Amino acid sequence: MAATEIITDPVLVSVLDAAKEARKQCNDLLDFIEQNGASAYEEPKLLAEQKVLSSRLAILRGLNRKAILSVRSTKQETTEARQEIDELHLQLQNLYYEQRHLRGEIRGCEEYNHKYEQLGMVPVEDFLAEHPQYHESTDHDLTVARIEDEHAARKELEAKRLELEKRKDALMKKNAAEKEQLATLDDTLEKWITGGQEKAGKLFEAREKKSAEDGAK
Repeated sequence: MAATEIITDPVLVSVLDAAKEARKQCNDLLDFIEQNGASAYEEPKLLAEQKVLSSRLAILRGLNRKAILSVRSTKQETTEARQEIDELHLQLQNLYYEQRHLRGEIRGCEEYNHKYEQLGMVPVEDFLAEHPQYHESTDHDLTVARIEDEHAARKELEAKRLELEKRKDALMKKNAAEKEQLATLDDTLEKWITGGQEKAGKLFEAREKKSAEDGAK
């Protein structure tokens, strides 16, 4: 396969063409010298051909320098393109890892045992019957509304419980005060009963003693 069929870059192709022409010029000069021998160096044609060859070689050197600079530029562009590809590849890897991480997070969220699922909320049918405005709501909005409704109901129940606790405490204090009063009254009655019994006993003793004295007379 010829080099011209492999190389397609315009700069390199121009170098090959110039080299081909210079080579042909050199071969023509060698053939001319070989045919004419030593007398060829005295021919004006040889001098003219040498000038043409020098011109072609100068053009070839210029094209060669241009090709070298072009190759360097191409290498630089290739290096930059490779670096860009490496950066894109790294970004792609990072996106892949981030995607895998996010999928894991999503799976964790989907499998998470939410606390609200353990709440004894009103069934959906009963809730919708009491709040028909949520019939067209999404599952998320409906769940939020049910949680808020449950929260409000529990706050109301808690307020009632606290009120009952206050009433209970008040009744307990009242009962304690009444028990204390009853205990005081019991002590008073006990003292009164005990004192009355002693007085009655003394009275009976006095009567019996008097009766005994009267009988003796």
